[in-house]
Order: sequence, then C-alpha cells, then structure tokens
Amino acid sequence: MREFIITVNSTVDLPKEWLEERHVPVLPLKYTIDGETYTDMSGLTAKEFFQKLREGHMSVTSQINPEEAREMLEPFVKEGKDVLHLGFSSGLSGTCNSMRIAAEELAEDYPEAKIIVIDTLCACLGEGLLLYYALKLKEEGKTIDEIAKWAEENKLHVCHNVTVDDLNHLQRGGRISKAAAVLGTLVQVKPIIHMDNNGKLQVIAKERGRKKSLNKIVDMAVEQSKGWENEIIMITHGDCLKDAEYVAGRVREKMGIENILINNIGTVIGSHTGPGVVAVFCMGNER
Repeated sequence: MREFIITVNSTVDLPKEWLEERHVPVLPLKYTIDGETYTDMSGLTAKEFFQKLREGHMSVTSQINPEEAREMLEPFVKEGKDVLHLGFSSGLSGTCNSMRIAAEELAEDYPEAKIIVIDTLCACLGEGLLLYYALKLKEEGKTIDEIAKWAEENKLHVCHNVTVDDLNHLQRGGRISKAAAVLGTLVQVKPIIHMDNNGKLQVIAKERGRKKSLNKIVDMAVEQSKGWENEIIMITHGDCLKDAEYVAGRVREKMGIENILINNIGTVIGSHTGPGVVAVFCMGNER
C-alpha cells in the first residue's frame, strides 16, 4: 500500500503547532488589507488583524488558484505519496474547485498516484474537526479510501454554531441588509448562524444580548450532539478569549466534555466575520 498524506487549506484554523506536530501540510489562502497582501497563518497576528478591523480597515480575501494548488500537491506525488485533501467549503470559496482541477491534472501526469479531494462543506474548526477524526483513522491504519469514505459520509454531521458581535461585517459580505445591521446594532441583536448542508453560512436566529447568544450556541451543540460520542469540542473566537472561555465552561457543564480546543479564528475567515465572533463545533445528528 502506498504511503499517503492528508492536506488542508489554512481555513482549517487550527494552531500552526498542532498541524506541524501531526505533519499536516497546509496550503494557505491570502488576504489584502491597507494595500498589503498577507498569507493566512503567517501574516498579521490575530491581535494586529482584528485591531485593524476594529479601526474600520477592510480585508479582502482571495481563493487558491489551480496553479498554486498544483505547486503544493506535486512534490508529494513526486515522492510517491497519495494525497487526501480536505478542502474548504465550495459554498464559500472556489478554492476546493481549484484543488480538484490540480488533482485532475496531476492524475494525468502521474497515473500511478491517487489524489482525492473532499469538498468538506465545512469551514474553520469544522474543517479542523473533520481533520482530527481523519488523522485518528489514519493512526488506526485505515486506508486513504476508507478515510475518504468516512469523510464523505460524516461531513454533514460536523455542526457549526456561530454568533457574531458586529453585524456590519455580515452586511458587507451580503449576509444581511444594511438596514438590518444598523437596527440590530442599536438594539444589541446578535445573530445565530450555522453552516447549512450546501456549505453556506445562514443566519437562523437572533438573540438579544451577547450572553444569551453565547448560551444559545452551546444549547444548539447540546441538542445536536445527542447520541454522538464527541471526543473533542472545538471553539474559535475573533480576539475575544474571555467569551470563548465562557463558552468552554458551558460546554463542560452541559456536555460533560473536558477535551476542548480553543483557537483564534483565522485571518481569512475572520475577514468576513469580524472581531467578536465565537463558534462551537461538534459532531451531531444534523446541522
């Protein structure tokens, strides 16, 4: 059996050290702010990035193109390795399609190689959660095909429960109207967002006040995860660690899970959510 690796895009939003320890290659997306283009995971720090957004600076993101995807994948194929790529949701970016184009081109040039690209229909630590379990299966000795099959069968069971603090970033991204953003900000309405089965973010509810919105995303995870054995819960935040730690405390209390990974949301996805975002990711019955 040929050796294989699992690769991801930087939108997986796991700590760089976590990924390096597990030898997971990452193909980063880029973002531009104040006329400067940076690489996700190695550009501005979270503090620097979110401070710029708080000051009113705009960040514009760009997807991976097929040439960049090929440049990342080809060295592994040349080494005689197969590749399983867990891609950023096609509902949010054309990056996954670029990865597939590169995989098809490489398959023609290296017919002995197997390159599988999964459209995870996930983002951020939703991708991270899928990767966590895929790596566990790899450690257990599962084949690339077995892991790809598991990922396809379980990707829609990765639940994303999100709340944001600033409606203006959602408005700029076309998620809500300008009038709704202004009114919601005035009355302290906090939207509750999830990732739907098409891999797109949807506003599904609203809560009055920050604390209620944080409690709500935990309550959603509790309900979704009934009947599932979650080994780990992942929580992301946009430079608001205290809120993320509050949510982690609620997870421990209501779900009985101690294994919780907390990490800042990445600069690419953070460009669209803005500072103050908090999200809980778990395996569950349905999104």
